[in-house]
Amino acid sequence: MSDVLARWNFLPQAAAVNEILPCCGSRAWAHRMAERRPLRDEATLLVASDDVWASLAESDWLDAFRSHPRIGESQAESRSRKSGAPAVATPRSAAWSQQEQCGVADADSSATTALAEGNREYERRFKRTFIVCATGKSSTEVLQVLRRRLLNDEAAELREAVEEQRKITQIRLRKWLREQE
Repeated sequence: MSDVLARWNFLPQAAAVNEILPCCGSRAWAHRMAERRPLRDEATLLVASDDVWASLAESDWLDAFRSHPRIGESQAESRSRKSGAPAVATPRSAAWSQQEQCGVADADSSATTALAEGNREYERRFKRTFIVCATGKSSTEVLQVLRRRLLNDEAAELREAVEEQRKITQIRLRKWLREQE
């Protein structure tokens, strides 16, 4: 068992929830993950995360989505846009979002404008922030994904957003384990 999991496995429930929450953004997910302790290794942690994520209600998924800034936007810009902080944004999750969007950060002004317009169109259509696992993607690739997903119906789009959040959570869990070592 890693030192990280050994320490986390023995934290009080509330501390364990708060420790893992930035990896996903859903309080229900974090509570259920903490209830699954002890977890013996990274593989067990990742499987538990997927199992818990798949079992959540739509409202819990939306809770996770609210913890993200728009693609191409900082957490501070998101706070001013939403008239308050996102549901559970933390300094750690904000830093991870910035890292994950580094390919978008270098976008030229036309790509930045197109992403901003796409984000607004997505929010008008689906009433939530566009979620995509942006790690390793350029602004052009993210924009292509955004435009394709704007063609989805509500059910298909929710499934895609849920899957993208699952991927983000897996990446963040791995980062979390490495940061703590």
